Order: sequence, then structure tokens, then C-alpha cells
Amino acid sequence: MSLNNPSNVFLDSMPSNTNRFQVNVINESHESSAAADNTDPPHYEETSFGDEAQNRFRVSFRPGKQECYDDFLQNGETAKTDASFHAYDSHTNTYYLQTFGHNTMDAVPKIEYYRNTGSVSGPKVNRPSLLEIHEQLAKNVAVSPGSADRFGNGDGMPGEDQAENKEDKSGAVKFGWVKGVLVRCMLNIWGVMLFIRLSWIVGEAGIGLGVIIIGLSVVVTTLTGISMSAICTNGVVRGGGAYYLISRSLGPEFGGSIGLIFAFANAVAVAMYVVGFAETVVDLLKESDSTMVDPTNDIRIIGSITVVILLGISVAGMEWEAKAQVILLVILLIAIANFFIGTVIPSNNEKKSRGFFNYQASIFAENFGPSFTKGEGFFSVFAIFFPAATGILAGANISGDLEDPQDAIPRGTMLAIFITTVAYIGVAICVGACVVRDATGNMNDTIISGMNCNGSAACGLGYDFSRCRQEPCQYGLMNNFQVMSMVSGFGPLITAGIFSATLSSALASLVSAPKVFQALCKDNIYKALQFFAKGYGKNNEPLRGYVLTFVIAMAFILIAELNTIAPIISNFFLASYALINFSCFHASYAKSPGWRPAYGIYNMWVSLFGAVLCCAVMFVINWWAAVITYVIEFFLYIYVTYKKPDVNWGSSTQALSYVSALDNALELTTVEDHVKNFRPQCIVLTGGPMTRPALLDITHAFTKNSGLCICCEVFVGPRKLCVKEMNSGMAKKQAWLIKNKIKAFYAAVAADCFRDGVRSLLQASGLGRMKPNTLVIGYKKSWRKAPLTEIENYVGIIHDAFDFEIGVVIVRISQGFDISQVLQVQEELEKLEQERLALEATIKDNECEEGNGGIRGLFKKAGKLNITKPTAKKESGINTIQSMHVGEFNQKLVEASTQFKKKQGKGTIDVWWLFDDGGLTLLIPYILTLRKKWKDCKLRIYVGGKINRIEEEKIAWKLFEEMIEPYCLHESCKDLTTAEKLKRENPWKITDAELEAVKEKSYRQVRLNELLQEHSRAASLIVLSLPVARKGSISDWLYMAWLEILTKNLPPILLVRGNHKNVLTFYS
Repeated sequence: MSLNNPSNVFLDSMPSNTNRFQVNVINESHESSAAADNTDPPHYEETSFGDEAQNRFRVSFRPGKQECYDDFLQNGETAKTDASFHAYDSHTNTYYLQTFGHNTMDAVPKIEYYRNTGSVSGPKVNRPSLLEIHEQLAKNVAVSPGSADRFGNGDGMPGEDQAENKEDKSGAVKFGWVKGVLVRCMLNIWGVMLFIRLSWIVGEAGIGLGVIIIGLSVVVTTLTGISMSAICTNGVVRGGGAYYLISRSLGPEFGGSIGLIFAFANAVAVAMYVVGFAETVVDLLKESDSTMVDPTNDIRIIGSITVVILLGISVAGMEWEAKAQVILLVILLIAIANFFIGTVIPSNNEKKSRGFFNYQASIFAENFGPSFTKGEGFFSVFAIFFPAATGILAGANISGDLEDPQDAIPRGTMLAIFITTVAYIGVAICVGACVVRDATGNMNDTIISGMNCNGSAACGLGYDFSRCRQEPCQYGLMNNFQVMSMVSGFGPLITAGIFSATLSSALASLVSAPKVFQALCKDNIYKALQFFAKGYGKNNEPLRGYVLTFVIAMAFILIAELNTIAPIISNFFLASYALINFSCFHASYAKSPGWRPAYGIYNMWVSLFGAVLCCAVMFVINWWAAVITYVIEFFLYIYVTYKKPDVNWGSSTQALSYVSALDNALELTTVEDHVKNFRPQCIVLTGGPMTRPALLDITHAFTKNSGLCICCEVFVGPRKLCVKEMNSGMAKKQAWLIKNKIKAFYAAVAADCFRDGVRSLLQASGLGRMKPNTLVIGYKKSWRKAPLTEIENYVGIIHDAFDFEIGVVIVRISQGFDISQVLQVQEELEKLEQERLALEATIKDNECEEGNGGIRGLFKKAGKLNITKPTAKKESGINTIQSMHVGEFNQKLVEASTQFKKKQGKGTIDVWWLFDDGGLTLLIPYILTLRKKWKDCKLRIYVGGKINRIEEEKIAWKLFEEMIEPYCLHESCKDLTTAEKLKRENPWKITDAELEAVKEKSYRQVRLNELLQEHSRAASLIVLSLPVARKGSISDWLYMAWLEILTKNLPPILLVRGNHKNVLTFYS
């Protein structure tokens, strides 16, 4: 016995062709006692994504146990009864999912979890977060009801969105693979070439080369169709056709550039097909001597009228356009059948005089080889024919109007290519076997007995057309574009077929161009074209795009020369085909796990061959048109790349970038480091990168384009809160770096203390050879007021860096680095300003709605007064806050935070290279002088010499003693017991013994500051060797006093200490 639940219990309905997964569902009894009573093996049934199973989740029951499942509801949820409540359920009415017969927050696989927010195919649903699953349920009683059914956009109820989607689907017109793709592709391929140019192509190239021309075109279109099918079956396809496929595969740069070209090509194709139709009408007018002006202007007049009528049909809606396409296909099929019937109907004298003799082996043999006229050749004839093959994208171009594009586009396109290829080859062979190349049309040009036959097929059949060699003739394959009409059983049917083929192709292109253009504009890649993104009606018709396409088509109709238009279209479409093939190759080559097309009949190297073939054919057809196409495409590519549209489609370009970066990083590990290739690779302890911009700027100055720079932040506190805060700001802070054009990475860790976090960063940051070798930190200006733990952590990370053999750079500027308070004040003021503007807008709206008088107007005035009073209060509050923060707003701090962004001008960088650390102290300032902002600064290098002792009476030494006085133990003036007790209670303080032991070093720091004041007070930047404090010998406070007295009252200064490994060499 079984119970069928709705499809949304497990999965959405999906087309049967994508049934690539089979899921085995195991059912477990609710009661263990029931399982014990029945020893039968458990029942298993299968469900799948396919339509065959109607997407129903089938549950099997043991005999008599169906009541256990009576509370099993939709969406895999179960209503809680008193018996099913747990202790943690008492505070919430959350419905927990039913899995294996038990209530659990864990969700079964469901397709709604994988949809994009705002998906038209169904609502986006959020699965329970890992935090909700991982943490104890007792701590998560505040989880919102229906957590498994929350929406990605955070608003709206499931029922409302589903109802809206159903309404949209019921209102819009969607087509299947036959009506939507097969019919359109066949009509577009069987265009103007079939009836009024194919016979001329056979006459010029012969049957053999004619079939090769058709075959070459089919090779290009088939390879493109295979690549397109692979891309289509890799994921959901939206509206936009070729543009959508290329942009989502190669990214907005390629997609945006080819989108405009492809839409323009479709608009020009409208003109080509309409001109073909107009040529046929003008020929009919010539036969009846009804010419309006002259042939060229008649084509323009008829073409203009035709395109206006087609525009009216298109604007009427896709439903009317689809009905018209079906009618036109029926007419076209009758016309083709009429031609083949006509080839077997015995020819009369009139048709013979025009070159038609039914099937004749002599005519076939004569027409098999080429006979190119002056100015024509294989590739020029190919250029004329190839536009006939461009119709393969007619179905893909309306992908947004297809029920299932993933199934319809591959099936309809490939079948259309096969059917139309057979028809083209059949017509080419038949017309080449029945009609001679030249004929006079004069029934009196027969062979009289006794005349010498010139050896031609017509001569053997009793007709002498030899004068066509001296003067032009009007009939035959080479001269008459209406050969098929003459050969057919009923000529007007061929004329109707020509009308049907040309008008259907023009109609398809007229619909395709606006659809593709609308999809391009919706993505907002070209902001100036956003006007054309708007759609109208239930099918979101691009009426503005229709008008634009109409204008372009009219402009090209005025050319009125089909042979001039055809090569231009060939190049535009070939460029699109080349990128479709390249998209398939690129996606395969990138080896992205997201590339898994259901259409398996493709090969990436075949796709690459198709792309190269398309590019080669472009130059063969018309080299100057190919160059223009590539120039336009390259210009658009550069433009989109420069604008950097804010989209992320997971393109294969991104995947290949990752693969390339990974390969390069792995390749670096195989190469040993060399001193000539050393570069500073820095960890910068900026916290949030926007809070210490000056520290980041000076580091970026010597790492940009040469070394690694990682902005690091340590979150200290409870792990759960820290991880949440860290993850929420990660993307924002990296985006800030990108926005400010800082070539650096952002990394953060959560730790119990600051030093532990930095220690983790020093050990684990980087990848392979791209590992940090230098730690950059700001000088702790507030060290005298800081708690003991902060000083221990600060000095401790310097010791840790040296332990890990990592160089250290300490940067000090007079105003300090941290501007977080300034940013906080600015953020508060911005919020208050936004509130003020919102209130002003509300007041303005109320004033606009105010009545003209009476009691109603009186109430509205009262409402206005009630709003105005708090507004004044709010404005006064803003003024109060602004005045309150005027004094706190440190303008000097803001200016100091941007000092390294400015051009430094003609100054000096003074390098005090006192201790040999491997050369890092000299390398960093040299790299700085290579930058634009620092290139005008000269390097001045000072090296250590004999430093004179200074007398204790000097003022500088007294300042040093006063500085360290609060941190000295002064145990020498105490008795032994008291001294030992003080050491135990204050182990961090500076002892008299320590101070006496390092007195010489302390003198050195004081004297160095005097020398720096004397020689480098006017320098733009000072780079100085960082003194090293021996672990266990120098207390933290004494070391901070050294740094303070060494760098006091000086310009911006970098204290540098390398890892004592060579970073400089004088060998080549």
C-alpha cells in the first residue's frame, strides 16, 4: 500500500531528458516495536527527477501501519502533536522536517534550496543553517518558524510567491521544441537562398563544389549547434539566446561585446530577407510590365511596406507571430514538394528553350564541375550562400519564451540542421541535373539537321544556345534567379514558397533582434542602453527594441542589393558562432566542477576547431569586413572591461583564472628561492583596512606589483561571536580594498588573545612560495596608558616574528594610524542626515496631499503640525551632535591618514642602516623610489660609526629616565626580603640590575635620536634599523621606552629589521 505526496515533498518537476539522477528512498518505521513484529525485509521504491515518476515521493508502508504516517504533510514536514513534542519545543511552533520517521531540523535534498533569489521558475528557499544544526536546540529556541522555507530575499510568504509565479506562467505564452525551435530554425534556414540563389550557386560552382559549399556551411553550423547544445544543457537557460549563452559562459566582457554585434546582425538580416522578398515581387512586376519607378527603387518601396507589416505582426505578440510561422511553414513545405514533383513532369518546348530538360545524365555531367564567371570564385559564392545557414540560432534567440530551453534548443536545432541540409543538397543536385547553365528562351533555337553540334548538353538535346557565349542570355542556371519556379509543377506555388521563406525568416529575425537586445540591456552592461530593457505585456515584449530594429532594417533596405548585405551578415554571425564554440571549449578546458552538460556528444577540441574555422571563414569571405568586426568587438570588450559591470555569473573565465593561479603557485614551489628575486611579502596588522589607511598605504607603496600584501585583523573574544562578526565583514573589507585599487588581500582570524591570533597568521598565511616574510605593524603610541597585557602582546608578536624568522617593520607617524572613531562619527552623521532627508520627504508628501478646506482639510493640517514638531526637534538634535563632535573631529588625524596617498615632491628618504640585517633596511626605501609618488625623493644612506658617550646630565637622558620611572622596580634601595617580594608581585617591571646592564644600549637610543633630529628632521621619510630586544633580558616596558625615545619628534619613520638572510646581491 502506498501514499503519493505532492511533488514538492522532495523535488521540483523537471523534464524527462534531464533525468540524470536516481534516488533511492529508504523508509523506516516510526515504532521499533512495529519493526520487531514484522520480520519482512523493508520495502524500497525509487523516485527520480523525471516526468515519468510525476515527481511524487512514494512512501511504502508495512501492512496495517499506515496510521503511523497520517501526520505526514507536504514539504516533508510533520505537524506536532502532544505525543511528538520534545522539551525544546515548548517555546516555539517550528515545524521540523520528517526524515526516516523522526523529527529533525536536517532538511532532505530539495531543488528549491538551489534556486537563485527571484527565480521565475519557483521560489528560493533557505535550508537550515549549519549553526542551527550544529548548536544545541535548547539554545536555538528563537529560530523562526519554518526556517527551511525562508526566502533568500527575506520577505514575502511562500504562498504569495508561488501564486505569483503560477500567475506569470499561466499568462505568458511558452513554446515546445517543435513550435518554438524546429519550425523557426527550418523557416530561417530555408530562406531567400533556397529559391532565388541556390540555382545560381549550382550554376557557378557546379554540383560538386555546390555540395561542398553546402557541406562546409553545415560543418560550421553543426559544430556550433553541438557546442550550443552542450552549453544549453549545462544549466537553466533564460532569454537572450546566443548572448545569454556566451555571457554566462565567458563572462560579461565577451558576452557584452558579442551581444550588440549579434543583435545588430539579426536586425540587418531582416533587411536581407525583405530585400529577397522584394526582388521576387519586382520580377513579377517586370513580367507584367507594371514597374512603379525603376527596379532598384521598387525594391526599396516594397521592402519598406513589407517591414512595416512585419513590425505590426511582431508587436501584436508572440502568439500571433507563432501562428503566422506555422502557416508559412506549411506553404514552404508545399512549395518544396512542388519543385521535386516538377522535376519529373515532362518538359514542354517553352521550358526546354529556357534550359529545363528533366533529369539528363549529360546535363548532370556538364554541370558537375565549376564554371565561375568573371569576378566570382569559390569563396565569393560561399559568402553569398552562407547566410542561409545562419538560421540555426532562431530558436535559441527566443529561449526566454520556451517551456524547456535545455531540451528544446538541442533537439530542435540539430534536427532542423539535418532536415534543411538534406533539402538543400537534394534541390542542388536536382536542379543541376535538369537545367543547363545558359539558355536563350527562344523556342526557334533548335538544332537543324546538318548543323554541327558544339558538344554541349543542350546541343545533344536538340537546342543551340551557343550565342550565349557572345551575348548575355536571360535564362539558365547562371542568368535566371527564378529557375525553381520554371521547373516546378505549378509556378505560383514556388512564388508563394519564396514569399513564405523570405517573410518567415525576416519575421524570425525581427523577433530575435529585440529579444537579444533586451536581454543585453537588462543586464545593464551598457548603462546608456537601459532604456531598451523595459518590456510590455504578459510576455514582456521589447516594444522599444522592435522600433530600433525597424529603424536599422529600414536603413539597410535602402541599399537594396542582396549581394552587398550578405557578406556583412556572414561576418557578424560567424563572430557569434566562433564565440559559442570557444565558450564550449573554454568551459571544458577550465575543468570547472560546474561544467557538466547533459548533452554528451561534444568534444572541447572539436569546439576549438569550430571556433578557428569560423574565424578563418570570416577572413576568406571578406577580409575587410572581418577586420571591422574584430575591431568593433575588441573595442566593446575593452569598454566593458574598463567599466567592470557588477555581475558575477560564474563564468569559465573565472574558473580558468583559478586554475592558472593554482598551476602557477604549484610551479613556483618547484623553483628554489634566489636572492635576486626576493621581494617583501608583508602581513600588515591594520585591523579593518579602512581604519588604518596610512599604514596600509605605506606598505602598499613597496609591495604594489612586486610583492604580497595581506591586511590582517584579529578578532578577540568568544569564538561564536567573533566568527559571526568576522564572516559578515570579510567580503565588505575585501571589496573596500578593490574599490580603493589597493592590491592586497584581507585575512582575519578569531582567537582568545591578540598574540595567539597574530601567531596563527604568521604561521599559516600565504600559499607555497607566496608566504609572508615581513610583518608590518604600527607603533603603539598609547603604550604608557595601555594595560599590561596589551604591552606584553605587542612586544610578544615582535618576538614571535623573529622566532619564525620573519622580518619586522614598525611604522610611526606623529598623529597615529587609527581613524576608527572618525569613521564612526561620520557614519552616525550620515545616518542622521538620511533620517532628516526622509522626514523632509514625508513632510513634502503630506503637504502635497493637503486638502483645500473644510473639516477634512483641517484634519490634514493637524496631521502636518504633528509631523512638523518632531522634525524641528530632530534637526536641532543633528546640530547638537555636529557641534558636539566638532572638537573631537581631529582634522590633523584625517590629513595624516592620507599623507602617503599624495605625491611626496622633492625631498629625501634618509636610510640609517646601522645594523646588517641582510639588506631589507636598504631594499624597502629603494623600492619606494621606483614609485610615482616617491620618485622625486633622493636616497641618503647613513651607516653606523663611533657614537660618543653622552653625559647623564644631558636633558635627553633625563627625559628617558622620567619616561621609564613609572615602570622601574627600584629594588636596590629596599632590603632583600622586600625586593624579592616586589619582584614576585611585579615581574614585568624594569629592575635596577637590568637597567644597569643595558645602560650602554639605552644611551645609544638617546644619542641616535639626537643625531636623527640633527640630520633627518626635514626628511620626507626615515628608514632606521630596528633594535632587537633579547628575550628574557630586556623587559617589555624598557623596549617600548627605547622605541619611544628613538623615534620621538621625527618625521614618518620606518623601523626595519630583516631576518638576517641576504635580500641583496651585487652579482649579476
